[in-house]
Amino acid sequence: MSDLTGPIHVVGAGLLGASIGLACRRAGLEVLLSDRNPDHVRTASGLGAGTPYAGQPAQLVVVAVPPDQLAAEISAALATGAVVTDVGSVKSQPLTQATGELSNYVGGHPMAGSERSGPLAASAGLFDGRPWAITPHAGSTEVATDLVTELVVLCGAVPVRLTPEEHDRAVARTSHLPHLLAALVAGRLADAPVDHLALSGQGVRDVTRIAGGDPELWQQIVTANAVAVLELLGEVRGQLDVLIDAVGSGSREDLVAVLEHGVSGTRAIPGKHGGPLTPMRSVFVSVPDHPGELARLFFDAGASEVNIEDIHIDHDPGRPVGLVELLVAESRAEHLLASLEAKGWAVHR
Repeated sequence: MSDLTGPIHVVGAGLLGASIGLACRRAGLEVLLSDRNPDHVRTASGLGAGTPYAGQPAQLVVVAVPPDQLAAEISAALATGAVVTDVGSVKSQPLTQATGELSNYVGGHPMAGSERSGPLAASAGLFDGRPWAITPHAGSTEVATDLVTELVVLCGAVPVRLTPEEHDRAVARTSHLPHLLAALVAGRLADAPVDHLALSGQGVRDVTRIAGGDPELWQQIVTANAVAVLELLGEVRGQLDVLIDAVGSGSREDLVAVLEHGVSGTRAIPGKHGGPLTPMRSVFVSVPDHPGELARLFFDAGASEVNIEDIHIDHDPGRPVGLVELLVAESRAEHLLASLEAKGWAVHR
């Protein structure tokens, strides 16, 4: 029999909070919603993520607020006697700042999100198959840890158990540092001449995409994890000096060494569902800029029985076509190329 029977009180009805509410309601649990912004509660409630909180006791409280508000909201939730978790991007700082019966607190961090924010972007399936860090501290009870783990599984995510310190070092490397470096690269474009920007391709879009995140939110995240982030920034500064020397001296061997180290890093990233990284290949298709053409491409690709792992679209400013990049398993790329060519698509090898 499930130990998580509800009610679940979600504090913060934005993207993550409302998505947790929708996932819990999907499982038949009662969800109570609160937020400093009453419009978020009304919107999330209207979407079916729960009902407005009116002081009812809850079995589990999920705190889904910005980093600067975490410690205060965790402390307030602990005062109710409930088991408490949160979805913050940093785990050590709120643990040291929170007050109350900390044995009932188990930190959490779902590695899922969207470029959109707010309850209108929420989805019951947002966490399906995604890793969700669970970070019990030395004083956390097993009862609290088990209850939070059950929530994670109920939301469709894959629990990954870490200490708060391990979590913060991990996200500094895989999330916070990449965001800062993307911001630096994107910043080089802000005052670039228009004719330079006209040459922008998919590569620069890939590198800079995450730099479009909310600066206010990201300064809170980075500040809260400053120790781990500073250590990595120091390593990057040293590697940047090596790169500058390699480019300046014209040393092809040194430059190749830097680039090969980068290739090794891309291969270290886990593949789909956390398994080994499958060799991939890009198949490029010219698609006319007309209604229905993209849907026709997807239909024809599906008919080839080749699974599309990812997709990018690069619009040609000079022609009424787009170049669609379909990322597929390397072993299936030739089959897809032949299948699409047979259906009249202009493919590029």
